[in-house]
Amino acid sequence: MKQPYKYDIHLPEGYDEAKRYPVIFTLHGKGSNERNMFGLVEPLQDRFIIIGIRGDLPLGAGYQYYELKSLGNPIREMFDEAVLKLQAFIDEASAKYAIDASRRYVLGFSQGAILAMTLALTLGDRLKGIVALNGYVPAFVKSEYALRSVEEVSVFISHGEFDRVFPVNIGNETAAYFKALNDRTIFRTYHSGHEVTEANRQDVLNWLLEDSLRAVEME
Repeated sequence: MKQPYKYDIHLPEGYDEAKRYPVIFTLHGKGSNERNMFGLVEPLQDRFIIIGIRGDLPLGAGYQYYELKSLGNPIREMFDEAVLKLQAFIDEASAKYAIDASRRYVLGFSQGAILAMTLALTLGDRLKGIVALNGYVPAFVKSEYALRSVEEVSVFISHGEFDRVFPVNIGNETAAYFKALNDRTIFRTYHSGHEVTEANRQDVLNWLLEDSLRAVEME
């Protein structure tokens, strides 16, 4: 079956199809692309398979996964379709590459963070964890989607204190929502706007590495 999205993949040095590797699927923000996301997790490329998924809808010099009616208000049909296509992508990539299905992570920024959190809620423990940078969960996802338990899903949420796109109170509300669903949610704010600081990046890298290693120890 043809992959629903174009993507950029980085395999660990000495990649061996007989082994199984943890994977990070990255989802970019509105108007960006998959290569911009790679810089966030590049230091992990020798330990993880890294797959940057490009949105299939052109927007300026970049791409998006769905369009909006207004800021924070996705076009429902396009959003629903993107979620289904991303679920299919994760399944197909997991079958194609030497991916450890018990250590699958999704990392997203802005629009990508919105989708990462939605995937956690719809896939449940089929994902090991997510990183959501400056995003939120649409109300219709919470109230109308068929949600799975995220009790065993590790969640890292961060937000800029001066984010003018999605104010920090949205980050606080989102973190509270996930913390009510599990005790594996970490929430951190940074002295920044709608962006990822170096301190935020380092915290994400450390969290991904530690969580992945902990998963191995628990097997």
